[in-house]
Amino acid sequence: MVISEEPTPGNEQHASVVDNPQTPAETVKQPTEERRWEATQVDETVPDDAAAIKPDLPVPDSVLTPTPPLKDEFQEELVVRPLHSGDIYASFQFRTVWETDFTRGMSHYRLFPKSLGQVISKFSVRELHISFTQGYWRTMQWGQPYLPSPPGAELWVWFQDTVTDVDATWKELTNVLSGIFCASLNFIDSTNTVQPSASFKPLGIANGTDHRFLRYATLPREIVCTENLTPWKKLLPVCSDSLCADLVYNRLFFPPSVNFSTAVSIPRLCTYGRCVRTGRAKPQWSLFKMFSRTLTEACPLASSSKIYIDVTDNPQDQFELSPATHLLSQAVVLGDRRTFSVYDLTQQVTFGTVRSLNVLIRWKSTEGDMLRPLLHAERYVAGYGLQTGEIHTLMYNNHPFRSFPVLLLDSVPWYLRLYVHTLTVTSKGKDNKPSYIHYQPSKDRMRPHLLEMLVQLPPHSVTEVTVQFERALLKWTEYTPDPNHGFYVGSSVVSALVPSTVAMNTNITKEQPLFSTFFPTKEESSYFIRAYTEPLLVNLPTPDFSMPYNVICLTCTVVAVGYGSLYNLLTRSFQVEEPNPGLAKRIANVIRKMRGVPPL
Repeated sequence: MVISEEPTPGNEQHASVVDNPQTPAETVKQPTEERRWEATQVDETVPDDAAAIKPDLPVPDSVLTPTPPLKDEFQEELVVRPLHSGDIYASFQFRTVWETDFTRGMSHYRLFPKSLGQVISKFSVRELHISFTQGYWRTMQWGQPYLPSPPGAELWVWFQDTVTDVDATWKELTNVLSGIFCASLNFIDSTNTVQPSASFKPLGIANGTDHRFLRYATLPREIVCTENLTPWKKLLPVCSDSLCADLVYNRLFFPPSVNFSTAVSIPRLCTYGRCVRTGRAKPQWSLFKMFSRTLTEACPLASSSKIYIDVTDNPQDQFELSPATHLLSQAVVLGDRRTFSVYDLTQQVTFGTVRSLNVLIRWKSTEGDMLRPLLHAERYVAGYGLQTGEIHTLMYNNHPFRSFPVLLLDSVPWYLRLYVHTLTVTSKGKDNKPSYIHYQPSKDRMRPHLLEMLVQLPPHSVTEVTVQFERALLKWTEYTPDPNHGFYVGSSVVSALVPSTVAMNTNITKEQPLFSTFFPTKEESSYFIRAYTEPLLVNLPTPDFSMPYNVICLTCTVVAVGYGSLYNLLTRSFQVEEPNPGLAKRIANVIRKMRGVPPL
């Protein structure tokens, strides 16, 4: 899903999106004419049709003032990409563009969510990016996602330079966002928050890069479930008629084989929100089969509502698309030229005579090769025992002849004490000295380790980064309710400008003239990508929490048997009870009493 908000600095009255290849929003570029993912430059002049739209407000008869035109716009898209593994990648994108200035305070909200607008104003937020993801994206099987995110929860925020106490504002902001998104963001504190110096630059028009106003944190154990969908869905301007409401929200369960991700991104220029889902659907897939519902109309407030089906990997008619559409668009997505079939939901002809749209894909062949992603990263823990260990991070450069630098960010909890002198970087069996290293040591129970380095990846190679660590012994109150399950360590972040895959084809002479290779094109330039590794699960030295239970049981038994018996003897009162006389003796006493003789 994508939402976007666009505050303009000062008194500038224009809405524009910077065409910067380093922004993740632009890694998914727009198909020509139909595609609206790529940032487009909007003219400063107000269009005639927008000027004609005026809110219905009561105006006094004696005063006639011109009504300012509306400066917000809502767009929605669904991109479906059949994967070679037999899975389906469905990416919902929702964007709300609003030309306003939150620093002056806003009292009227039309399309942009008021809850986020108030947060931006109150906490002087310049950029906010938050994501919730269930499962791990398998890059080698599914390829690169359009907008990657790590498992669990991720939050990084750029504050305005007017904020005096960033840490206090960050803590209060996480508590507010925890209530808005119904998540455990309130567990973000100084022990899992870092301040990157090179990674996570602003994605909007803001040029300030003072890292003192940047905060980044992850919760790798955060579970995404249906209760996180409801507050996320309420951020849309129309909850009952959007693509998300019609398709995603009705999927009220999360099978283990599904990778599900929701996110909201608010750059200084625009705010993106997305909902990503993958599910196995071979050999036949349809909207109704995957989402249990078909589409009947577009959102009435959306200026653009379209469905894109990626048909790039269908040259030999490996699958059949129904209903067929004559609208096709091409775009360079993640450095690869892609072709999309387009369904425009704002056109009534798209729904046909049945007034319902159910896109169906029938697979005819299971053959096909997937282009390996140029950049891929993995991480795992090695070693034995519960005292020391070693973290291995593998970064793959699958480009056949191009090398490129990558920026690696590692945030390690304080209870894993890193031995920085053991840090090694090797490529093709040789040492690979990083050109930039930034390391911030941890403080026990105060802040985590922060390691950033710039490494050059040789072509067609695997670069391995290793560092040893020692496990700390926690206090018994610091263990989780299930300490034997282990402790999660957040994913590593790899950022890079990757060469475009369009220039990798070595047999292009058979398809195009020879002279075309002498002229560089925009498609052959680099594009920005951010990749995440798997989160780590590390076991720490754990006390035997069953021993206190055994001691308590034994102590209670001794107290009950020993002290209880003694207490019973000391407090009990004893009385001598005479034995009852026999029947003959009682009869004799009665007779003796009648005769006036004393009883026996």
